[in-house]
Amino acid sequence: MPSVAVYDRLAKKVGEIELSDKVFGVEVNKDVMHQVVVAQLANKRQGTQSAKTRSEVRGGGRKPWRQKGTGNARQGSIRAAQWIKGGVVFAPKPRSYRQSVLKKVRRLAITSALSSKVLDNNLIVLDSLNLEAPKTKEMVMTINAFESKKTLIVVTEGNENAYKSARNIPGVQVIPVNNINVYDILKYENFMITKDAVAKIEEVYA
Repeated sequence: MPSVAVYDRLAKKVGEIELSDKVFGVEVNKDVMHQVVVAQLANKRQGTQSAKTRSEVRGGGRKPWRQKGTGNARQGSIRAAQWIKGGVVFAPKPRSYRQSVLKKVRRLAITSALSSKVLDNNLIVLDSLNLEAPKTKEMVMTINAFESKKTLIVVTEGNENAYKSARNIPGVQVIPVNNINVYDILKYENFMITKDAVAKIEEVYA
C-alpha cells in the first residue's frame, strides 16, 4: 500500500495515511485515460452548429445565363457553393457527439489518474479543510503554503465554504468527491484532497 503524509492547512505534517492499492496503486493505463478524456470532452459539445446547403439558401431559382455561347463557365444557380451568398458544401447540421464508455473502463481511468498523481508526488492529503466562513485569504494561505499553483481540491459533500473561498483564485478548482473525473484530475498539476474524501473514493473504487 502506498503511504503518504497528511498535512494541516498550513503544510505542517500531522501524520500519515495508507492508501488502497486498488485505487492509488494500480498500473497507470494512459490509453484508457485518453479514451475517457476524449469521450468526456465530446460529451460536453452541444452539437448545435448549423449552416445552410444550396437547397436551403434564398434565391437561385433560375439559371443565371444560358448554357452555351456566352464565353462564361456554365452555371446552374447563383446559390451554388462557389458563388457569394451560396450554400455550404457538406454543411454542418445539429447532431450528437456523445460517446459511451464502459463502466469498467471509466473506473480504470479514474484509478489510473489517481495513481499517476501518487507516482508523480503530486498528491496532497489534508487532515481537513473546514473553514468557519468563506475566506479567500485563508484558501490562498493554504495554496501558498504548499507552493501549489494549478491545483484541484477535492472535498466531501456540503463543504460550501471551501468552494466559495477558492472560486476566485486563478488555477484552483474545488469539487465534491462524487464529481471527480479523469479530465480534471489530469488537467491540474496538483491533486489536493481531504482524508474524508480519500475514504469516500476508496469506498467507491476499491
